[in-house]
Amino acid sequence: MSREMEGRVCLVTGASQGIGESIALRLAEEGCNLVLGSRRQEACERTAQAARELGVDALAVELDVSSMSSVQEAVESANAHFEEIDFLVNNAGIARDNLLVRLSPEAWAETMQTNLMGVYHCTKAVLRSMLRQRHGRVVSISSVVGLLGNPGQTAYAASKAGIHGFTKSLAREVASRNITVNAVAPGYISTEMTAGLPDEARERLLEQIPLERLGTGADVAGVVRFLLSEEAAYITGQVISVDGGMNM
Repeated sequence: MSREMEGRVCLVTGASQGIGESIALRLAEEGCNLVLGSRRQEACERTAQAARELGVDALAVELDVSSMSSVQEAVESANAHFEEIDFLVNNAGIARDNLLVRLSPEAWAETMQTNLMGVYHCTKAVLRSMLRQRHGRVVSISSVVGLLGNPGQTAYAASKAGIHGFTKSLAREVASRNITVNAVAPGYISTEMTAGLPDEARERLLEQIPLERLGTGADVAGVVRFLLSEEAAYITGQVISVDGGMNM
């Protein structure tokens, strides 16, 4: 098996389950060492152990991306363990869905603080090191909702659309230092929640997807792996949809 990323170090946020876990284990297969962050450290440690069984070093850290102090503490722990972080995958996020007329200021603020400020906190914390190394990769997980919108998700959509502007602007700032910055916008991904949908609701969902199936964590993880690799060295400032054709 090719292990192209042998010796590299990637920080993955929201790595305790779902897409974050899939990304972490896909990178571990490539030989990439991992710093795995989540507010659920016990679950994150399980992901780290699974990564270690694939032959890499993995450090699980308690991480609340909405807090700059928590992010700085996690990055300090990572640097003490690995010295440098080569890649960052901003995956942590929340949804506080409601129609705008019913959406509280607190729910709006919490969504922005985690989904958008979290990307700012984590990227800022690792960027100076990447600038010194004159190499780095930043990939943020957005959503098709940030491209298309969705009723009842104004806060979530706005936070994800903000990631797109952040990605394109930062890509221009750091391109001269051989740092690429991209985003991946997943569509509907198979999760425990979607697995429990009634048949009628599932059919309505599939009608929106030209490929007529839900995506998987592996679908997203494969694209992230590519964007972190040297094969993608000439790709920056892009938002890549992984949505079965929803955003054509």
